Amino acid sequence: MLQPPPATPKPNLVERAKSLFAQYGALAITIYFVIFGLVLAGFAFAIHAGVQVDGATEGAGTLLAAWFATKLTQPLRILATLALTPLVARLRDRLRAPKTPDIT
Repeated sequence: MLQPPPATPKPNLVERAKSLFAQYGALAITIYFVIFGLVLAGFAFAIHAGVQVDGATEGAGTLLAAWFATKLTQPLRILATLALTPLVARLRDRLRAPKTPDIT
C-alpha cells in the first residue's frame, strides 16, 4: 500500500518574515515601515483628538501612547506586510515592464 508523503510543517511567522525579507529586500522593509508610520500616525491622531493638549509633556504622552498602541498591533502589521509585499512587487514589476510596440 502506498502511504501519502509526510506533510511538511507550515513555516511559522518568523520564518515566513525572514524569507520575505530575503526575497524582496528593501521593498518589504519599506512596506513594513510605511504601515508602521500610518498606524502610528493614526493612533496619535485618534488619541490626540480625544485629549486636550496644553504643553509639550502632553504631546510626548500622546506619542508614547500611540507608540504603545502601535506595538500592540505588530503581529497584524507583520501579517499585512507578508500579504501586501508580493502584490506590490507584482504591480511594480508590471509597471516597470518594457512596453513593446504593437506591430500589426
